[in-house]
Amino acid sequence: MNKKILKGMVLPLMATALLPSCKGGDKQAQMMQMQQQAPSLAVLTIGEEDSKLETAIPATLQGENDIEIRPQISGFLTKVNVEEGQVVSKGQVLFTIDQVSLQAAVDAAQAGVESARAAVAVAEANVNTARTNANNNKLLLEKNIISSAAYQTSADALNAAIAQLNASKAQLNQANANLVSARKNLSYSVVTAPAAGVVGTIVNKAGSLVSPQTLLTVLSDNRDMQAKFSLNEKEILALTDNGSRSLDQAIAAMPAVTFRLATGEVYEYPGKVTAISGVISSSTGSAVATATFPNPKGMLHSGNTGEVLIPSLRTNAIVIPQTATFDIQNMKFVYVVGDSSKVHSTPITVAAENDGQNYIVTGGLKPGDVIVTEGVGVSVKDNMVISPKK
Repeated sequence: MNKKILKGMVLPLMATALLPSCKGGDKQAQMMQMQQQAPSLAVLTIGEEDSKLETAIPATLQGENDIEIRPQISGFLTKVNVEEGQVVSKGQVLFTIDQVSLQAAVDAAQAGVESARAAVAVAEANVNTARTNANNNKLLLEKNIISSAAYQTSADALNAAIAQLNASKAQLNQANANLVSARKNLSYSVVTAPAAGVVGTIVNKAGSLVSPQTLLTVLSDNRDMQAKFSLNEKEILALTDNGSRSLDQAIAAMPAVTFRLATGEVYEYPGKVTAISGVISSSTGSAVATATFPNPKGMLHSGNTGEVLIPSLRTNAIVIPQTATFDIQNMKFVYVVGDSSKVHSTPITVAAENDGQNYIVTGGLKPGDVIVTEGVGVSVKDNMVISPKK
């Protein structure tokens, strides 16, 4: 065969042989181009670990014993003996109410007592005289020296004297009662601290007219502070294992709690949940709980707000960031990375407790799964191909 003819045949055959190779190269190039166009997103490989999450619940502080200080009498304040925020001891003078009229009442009552005592002394002397006369007239009557009418007159005089003595004694008792009342009112003019604590807001200043309805201040016993917060019905059921144990048993088993101040700082002394109301409010659907914190430095004050941090300890838990989840109709989902780096939305269940940053997954994921943690709820879509980065 002619060599020129052979060369002409070989060239078309080589071109034909190269065609499939070119098509394969185009597909591979397309794949590479798709991967290059896929967004590069952070992912997380699921594992198990021991977890400690802290559930933050808004709370308000109050002293272990907040005492409203009110006067027991009406009058004008003449002196405010303390300042707001001052630490006072039991029995320390807080306020003084005008004592002039009260002292005058004591003096008048004392004079009344002395007058009544004098009247009693006179009445007792009259009784003694009348009794002597009656006894003498009785002897004379027995000897027929005087008539029965004369004796009866002396007996009547004795009875009248005794009646007057009794009346004088009653007046003395009343005068003594008036004196006691006047002295008590005078003592009420000095308002003292019924217990040690910290003085709260003082609204009424010297010169103000006050009465038993006037709130002078609130004295807070802040050696220990109580944080009041709410637990909803689900949280209480979780604490009691759906009623399998009592609230007292649940409280005893709870770990120590901490308190986060309004500044974001965590208070240095841990506390303990000491009480949970057994009544769930029909209006709020929650019960009031109390956590008690020591306050040796006096840093905490009644009225402070913050959050009680309740820890939850779990072993072999799956923990994921909340930013890796999205919600659809009260259900939580994550994007699981599958074959060819294609993501699929997957429903999950999470524990009730969380720290505002992480969830404990109780269903829907297993160790080894890879989930998307970046762009969830913003740019990631179901069945999207991504370029995973760790």
